[in-house]
Amino acid sequence: MALLVTLLAAGAIACDDSTLVNPRSFDGGQALQYAGTQVAFGPRVPGQQGHEAMAGWLDSLLRTKADTVLTQRWTHVTQAGESLPMVNFLAQFNPSATRRILLLAHWDTRPMSDAAVPELQDVPVPGANDGASGVAVLLGVADALDLIPPSVGVDLLFVDGEDYGDFSARPQVDVMIGSRYYAANQLTPPPLFAVLFDMVGDRDLRLQREGNSLIGAPEVVDLVWNAAANAGYSSVFVGHEGMSLTDDHVELQRGGIRAIDVVDFSYGPGNTWWHTPEDTMDKISAESLGIVGTVALEVIATVEAM
Repeated sequence: MALLVTLLAAGAIACDDSTLVNPRSFDGGQALQYAGTQVAFGPRVPGQQGHEAMAGWLDSLLRTKADTVLTQRWTHVTQAGESLPMVNFLAQFNPSATRRILLLAHWDTRPMSDAAVPELQDVPVPGANDGASGVAVLLGVADALDLIPPSVGVDLLFVDGEDYGDFSARPQVDVMIGSRYYAANQLTPPPLFAVLFDMVGDRDLRLQREGNSLIGAPEVVDLVWNAAANAGYSSVFVGHEGMSLTDDHVELQRGGIRAIDVVDFSYGPGNTWWHTPEDTMDKISAESLGIVGTVALEVIATVEAM
């Protein structure tokens, strides 16, 4: 922890230094294409065809970009007794580096809708924003790191089973399945910190400081928001506190990782597109993905400069 605070303090100084140059660029248009490919697989629900097809595509694609790709495969048994095939992917850049950061997103989609209209509640969610956008950002980061390898270790984690079950159930055993599994079975020593990207493609993007992130890792929130300011995106990464959300970062925090959530939890009028059939490609943009991806690369450049 002392090392982390020291490094992040140095990073805050670096973020205020106009001489800090991010050597990498992020292609928002390519990221949008990555999101479209995912949605074209159909619902990426564990145990269904789209999930299997997406897993094969993601595994193959990552192996063309990363230095190392590790997988975690297991069977999750739900509270209802259903057995679900699960897989996490960890793409590593500079795997021998001792200083590492972790960026993550979930790649599955919800098997049912939370729509208010009863006839839509059995319709799977396309997951353009809730699922595909975070993965698209990570894949765009992978493209940039493939072109200019990082001097620090960067791990990109794609977790499964975040959205499967009921978030209001207690205990929450059928949601955030992949992040909980990873927290209990970590493939690397704990990183300096982790940043989760979830619902980051909204055309009307506005990212507030999430409450559980401020409780669990406030210095990481400062680092990311300072990086956004350095990149010129203070109008998108706004300064004030937003909602406190139960998301994959909370499971990583419980596993001893200082993790935060970059998330826009205001999706459509009254958040009505979230967890519904309305979560479609026309709701997300290359510009929004490009902003978030650029900030992710700025965070990496900041750690490299420490």
